Amino acid sequence: MPNKPNEREYRNIDIAGLETRAGETGGQYVEGYACTYNQPYLLYQTGEYRVFEQVDPNAFADADTRDVIMQYDHTGRVFARTRNGTLTLDSDEHGLKIRADLSGTEIGRQLYEEIRGGYTDKMSFGFTVAEDVTRESEGEDGKREILRTITKIRKLYDVSAVSLPANDATEISARSLSEGVIAKAEEERLASEERMRKIEAIKAIKIGG
Repeated sequence: MPNKPNEREYRNIDIAGLETRAGETGGQYVEGYACTYNQPYLLYQTGEYRVFEQVDPNAFADADTRDVIMQYDHTGRVFARTRNGTLTLDSDEHGLKIRADLSGTEIGRQLYEEIRGGYTDKMSFGFTVAEDVTRESEGEDGKREILRTITKIRKLYDVSAVSLPANDATEISARSLSEGVIAKAEEERLASEERMRKIEAIKAIKIGG
């Protein structure tokens, strides 16, 4: 089954990155995009299906962002957070942009140096979905393709600097979701075929009668 409404999901976005910025007051700032809008990315694929996902530009409009934290790979210590003003979020035409001051803790300053040196340059975010829509089509190679569009995010939990374009948390949640979406598509396809069989049977009876 697809992820439950309150089940947390994680996504790493390859094209969203992190870079350092000089601080006006001596802080050690990093900026980047935790996610981008209307840019489909491949979540998961099987022999017959590919599942893509994208985020709608209005997805964060009503999201709970009262206390979002910045972490590393979604675990461990907190490097910055919205509640104390060291992390800010801004939804623009490109995506969800973050700005964090990492100068407040020793581990934060270490992460700043890793980002400045290019050792860590990807971002991810942890969230729950309130609403989404799916659309199925056929790819050029005949594979069936499902596009999931996240239209409303319920809560944003964290934005994370990540070591790799994909980690265990993102892979597990993506696979779980994708398998549920594929199962639902298969169920709808079988139901549609069953309806067509019944219609054809009724037509045959009428013609024969």
